[in-house]
Amino acid sequence: MTDDDDGATAEATGDETTVDGETAASANGITARYSLTDSERVLAFERDGRTAVVAQNRDGYAMLKVRTAVDGDELERYYGFDMALDHVAERLGVREHDLPIPEASADMGM
Repeated sequence: MTDDDDGATAEATGDETTVDGETAASANGITARYSLTDSERVLAFERDGRTAVVAQNRDGYAMLKVRTAVDGDELERYYGFDMALDHVAERLGVREHDLPIPEASADMGM
């Protein structure tokens, strides 16, 4: 992604903040939180009480798991980040391009 002249990031990124190792981005009524656990990279989305999570091993080379919540049931696995995000968008009732993606998580997937 590139920055425009006034320093704002591309629309899909939204407003991004980092606190205590967790990066959050918000746009279009959706909040995305990216964090690292002892074993995983976790990207959790929330919109109007609906949640969806994309998780990958901490080394970043395994398939992506889409879950109902951070500790929720696994719904599906994907090789590509775009396919996982499509599933997340479907769960949240939005278009994939509406999802805010924290920059730290942009390289998830194989």
